[in-house]
Amino acid sequence: MYERFTQMKPLVLYRNLKYQKLFDDMERLLDRAGVLDAVPGPEVLPGDGGGAAVSAAGASLPYGAGRVQFPQGMTGIPGGDVTAPPDAYECANQLIELAADYGFEGNLWHCFLAFCLANHENAFSTACEIRGDVGGTLSHLARQDFAVFKELFDRDITKLDEMAGTGSRGAAGAGSMPAAGTDSADMPATGTDSAAGQPVRAGTAGLWHDLADFTPVGDGSRIFNRRVRDRIIELSVALGKAADVESFAVAVTQFYHEFGVGKYGLNKAFRIEENGHDARVIPVVNVEHVYFDDLVGYQLQKQKLIENTEAFLSGRAANNVLLFGDAGTGKSSCIKAVLNEYYDRGLRIIEVYKHQFHALSSVLEQVQDRNYKFIIYMDDLSFEESELEYKYLKAIIEGGLGRKPNNVLIYATSNRRHLIREKFSDKRELDDDLHVNDTVQEKLSLVARFGVTIYFGSPDKKQFQNIVKVLAERHHVVMPEEELLAEANKWELQHGGLSGRTAAQFIAYLLGTRSFSGEA
Repeated sequence: MYERFTQMKPLVLYRNLKYQKLFDDMERLLDRAGVLDAVPGPEVLPGDGGGAAVSAAGASLPYGAGRVQFPQGMTGIPGGDVTAPPDAYECANQLIELAADYGFEGNLWHCFLAFCLANHENAFSTACEIRGDVGGTLSHLARQDFAVFKELFDRDITKLDEMAGTGSRGAAGAGSMPAAGTDSADMPATGTDSAAGQPVRAGTAGLWHDLADFTPVGDGSRIFNRRVRDRIIELSVALGKAADVESFAVAVTQFYHEFGVGKYGLNKAFRIEENGHDARVIPVVNVEHVYFDDLVGYQLQKQKLIENTEAFLSGRAANNVLLFGDAGTGKSSCIKAVLNEYYDRGLRIIEVYKHQFHALSSVLEQVQDRNYKFIIYMDDLSFEESELEYKYLKAIIEGGLGRKPNNVLIYATSNRRHLIREKFSDKRELDDDLHVNDTVQEKLSLVARFGVTIYFGSPDKKQFQNIVKVLAERHHVVMPEEELLAEANKWELQHGGLSGRTAAQFIAYLLGTRSFSGEA
C-alpha cells in the first residue's frame, strides 16, 4: 500500500470527483517527486517482487527490481519502506485525452484541477452558483479545501521528468530503465526525438515539460462550447498565479458566480435520457448559435418573447409561452435565440419530446433547487385525437398537486393553434354529445395553460423579398437586385412557398452553386 510522503489535509467538500483516480494518482506522483527532489540518495534495496523502485539518481527502476529505504519516519511506514507509485505514463495519457476532449491548452495539470473545481457540485459550489460567495461555515470549509488545491497547483509537473531521469520523446516506460546500481552518468541515450531524430539523454526536457506547455491541434472542444472552455483555461491560469488561499478562493467563487458549476454551469442546453424508470438530464454540446438580430422581421413577436423572458429572469411573474403559426417562420429559431441571448444570465433550456412527458416530474425535481432559470422546450408540439400524452402535460403545467418550480417555464412551438388536431367532422360528432361545451373545453384546456401565445404568419411577397435581400447582404451574395428577386421568386414557387426558411434555403443554394469570392 502506497503511503503519502507529506501530510496534506483531506478534502471535505470536493470529494468523489469525476476523475478521482487520476486526481489521486497525480497527487501521489507529485508528492513522490517533491520528496525525491528534497531528499537525494536513498538506499536501494534488492527487489522482493513488489512495485517499482527509485535509483539513487531518482530514475525509476523496473517493477520488482528493488525498493527504496528512506530514513526512519520519512514515509510513515516502519523502516521507511516505499511501494509502487502510480504509472506516470498512464496519468500523462489521461491528461492528454482530456485535453483533446475539452480543448485544454497550456499547463494540463492546472487545467485538470480547474476543471475539477468547475465541474464538482457540492454544498458550497451549488450555493454560490449565479449568486457568489455565501459566507458562513460553508465558505470556511471550502477555503480549507482550496488550500489543498492551491498546494497541488504549486506542484511542478516537470519534476516528474527528473524523477524518471529521461526525456519522454524516446522513453518506452519503466521497463526501459537500467537495473539497480547503474550510475545515471553512465546511462546511454534513451531513445530518439521523434521530431529531430536525435538521441534524448537522461535529464532532458521530456513528456511532462510538454504537458506543462501543451499546444492543442485545434482550438475547439468536443464537450464544451468555446466560451466556457476559454473560461476554464483562464481560471487555471488565474489559480496558478494566486498568491494565497484567499485570492485562490475569490477566483473560484467568481467563476461560480458568472457560470455556475457542474453540468448546468458548463452547458447551456440539455435533453432527457431515459434508462428504465430513471430520467437523466444530459448536456447538448453543439447548440446552434442563433440570435434575435439574425432573424429578419417579426419584431413584435420577438419583443413579446423577450419581455416575458426578461421578466422570468428578473424574478417577476412570467407566463408559459406558445409560439404557433406557419411552418418555416422562425418559431424554433426564436427559442434558440432566447437561449443564446440570456445564457450568461443563468438561463438554461431542457428539450423534451412528446413521448417523454411522463418523465417531466422527475426532471422538475432535479432542477427545482438550482439557482438557474430553466425553460422546458417542446418543439413542434401537437397531438392527434388518439394521443393522450397531452393529459400528462396539462397536469404538469397546471392542475397537479405539486406546484411547478418558480425557476421553470415551458416554451413550446407548434403549427396548430389549439395543439390538438381538429376536423370538420368534429362538428358532426359534437351533435351527438350531451354536453357539447365540455368536449370543446377539454380540447382547449391545454392551450389555455400557455399564458402567452405568439402568432408567426407567413410573410407576404414584399416581406419575403426583404428577407432575401437582407440575407444576401449578410452572406455577401452580390448580384443585381432584379435578378436576385427574380431567382428568389422562382425558388419559392418550387420549394415550399413564402417563408423565412425558404429564403434562407435559397441563399444557401446560391452560395453553393455560384462564386462570390472577393465580394464584400
